[in-house]
This record gives sequence, C-alpha cells and structure tokens, in this order.
Amino acid sequence: MLDLSFESFKSSPGSGSLSIHYNSFSDYLSEAIMKIVVKNRGGANVLPDGILLSDSATVKDLKEQFHVLKPKTYPSRQRWTIPVKTEGSAGTHQKPTVLNKDDQKLSDYGIVDGSTLIFKDLGPQIGYSTVFFWEYFGPLVIYFLMYLLPTRLIYPSYDGPQTDKSLTQTLAMLYWVGHYAKRIYETFHVHRFSHATMPLFNLVKNCTYYWCFAGYVGYFVNHPLYTSPPLMQTYIALGCSLVCQLCNYKCHVILSNLRPPGSTEYVIPKGFLFNYITCPNYTVEILGWVGFTIATQTLTAGIFTLVGAGQMAQWALGKHARLKRTFNGKNGMPKYPRRWIMMPPFF
Repeated sequence: MLDLSFESFKSSPGSGSLSIHYNSFSDYLSEAIMKIVVKNRGGANVLPDGILLSDSATVKDLKEQFHVLKPKTYPSRQRWTIPVKTEGSAGTHQKPTVLNKDDQKLSDYGIVDGSTLIFKDLGPQIGYSTVFFWEYFGPLVIYFLMYLLPTRLIYPSYDGPQTDKSLTQTLAMLYWVGHYAKRIYETFHVHRFSHATMPLFNLVKNCTYYWCFAGYVGYFVNHPLYTSPPLMQTYIALGCSLVCQLCNYKCHVILSNLRPPGSTEYVIPKGFLFNYITCPNYTVEILGWVGFTIATQTLTAGIFTLVGAGQMAQWALGKHARLKRTFNGKNGMPKYPRRWIMMPPFF
C-alpha cells in the first residue's frame, strides 16, 4: 500500500520503493504528484511500486530519482522510452519515443500520472573524450617507440647491421604521430559530442583496433630491411596527405560550430566541402591515408586504409540516410540537398 505521509517521500537508496524527496512539507503540498510505472522491455515491473515525481519534473529529475532508488544505474546508464501503442488488428509499426533531452519536462512528452515508461540499463559507461584520448594516444606512442627503440629490441630475429632510419621512415613517423596528436587536440578542443558517454566495452574495442594497427603498420614501415620508394614520391604523397589533414581539421571545426553548446538537434552542414559531400571529413581522412600508403609503399598501410575506409563508409551511409530522413521537406522541415555520400564520383 502506498504511504502518503511526509516521511514516505524521503528516499531510501536501493530500496526500490516508491519515493520522492521534498525539503519541507509545504513543498510537498505545493506540488502535484504523479506516479510513473516503470517496466523493462520484456514487460516486467522494474520498480514494484513505481516512482513518484512532481508534475513539473524533467527527464533529468527522473534519472536522478531512479538513481536514488537503484544506485548502480547512474544517469548515463539509463535509457528511457515511451512504449509504442499498437492500433488495429495488425498493429502499426512505430519507433518508441526516446526521452533524450534532460532539460525537457516529462509533461512535454505527454507523460501524466499513471503513465508507463520503459527502462533499459545501458551497462557501464565511459566518457567519449576518455575513450578518444586512449584510442589515439596508444597508436601515437606505439608507432613512435617502434621507430625510436633499438632495432634488436623490436626485431630480435634480425641479425644484420644496425642501420639508421631512412628519410622516408622519419617522414612517415612524423606524419603518423602528427595525425594522432591532431586527433587528441580535436578531442578536447574541437569536437562536441552528442552524448556524454558510451558503453565501456567500446574502450576495449576501439583501442584494440587502433593499437594493433599501429603495431602492424609500424612494424613493417620501420623494419631495418624496409626499402624506401623514390623520395619524390614520398614528398608528393605526404604533401597531399598534409593538405588532406588540414581539410579534415576545417571540416571538424565546421561540424563543431553547427549547433550552440548543449544542443543535440540535427542541422544540415554547410560550407566548404559540405556543399558537395555529406561526410567530407571522412573523404579527406581516407585520402590522407591513401597518400601515406603511397608514400611508404607498404601493403600493411594499404590494409589499414581499406579497413578504415570500410568503417567510415558505413558511418557515412548511416549519417546520410539520417539527414535525408530528418530533412524530408515535410512539416516545415527543409529538404536535404542532393550530395555525394563520401567519395565522389563513386559513392
């Protein structure tokens, strides 16, 4: 039975009981109370007694109150949706409404006393900037150490003479290290992330990808038996790659300035290469690594470029489809202009 005494509204962490906290009894009297039914995607009750909130509560208030009741599920682990109502005998296929704006009032989503919300635990989370830092810091250090450390330490089976690194190897190292140093700088000073966190597993997955490829590419490019291509080829290829990196940085700055701080609304990117391509930041990123591959003339660099291009192509397809779906020219929305997805004139 629901106890409506003032004391019952003082939360008991981890109890899972129906509760809300007020500083005084007058605060309680001045606010209308609504009870929210909380279920998981399987339809089972997460909180047997539901959760009490004021009718002016925001999504942030909901998350914080749920955290009080379930201390392990801190706000960034929580995903809340409004269940889809099916109509007709066959039902209507719709996507559930996600409560993804922390400052939005629950009432703005049509949530009232007795409404049901679906809770999903996203699992342990970690900050985007933390993941990006480690996934970029690793390849920077790994490649540099493979260039810097004594040959016999990296290549113990090599019994030839100790040789100095060639100019091509040195220029390749500078490009690689500069690229990841740029990425780290952008992580903290340029990028604006739509979400504060991502699943903790992404840290392991992303670091495995970047760190292993750094070792894979660095091992062969810095090998004592490595044969450099003509220097002019290296100069031209890396020069083009540097131009691509500058273009990539400009694209990231444009993306960062699309929306005011705190906003997560989709905006049609405009200016520079965005007038012709949906994801030009991927275009110039890939072309930069094509240049690195030509400059070093190694198969491993080519494999790294192809794998990265494949992943970026998937991201570009998703972003292009999302922008076309959002900006469909209906209900006052502008229509997304005709553009290449990532790699004109092919894609």
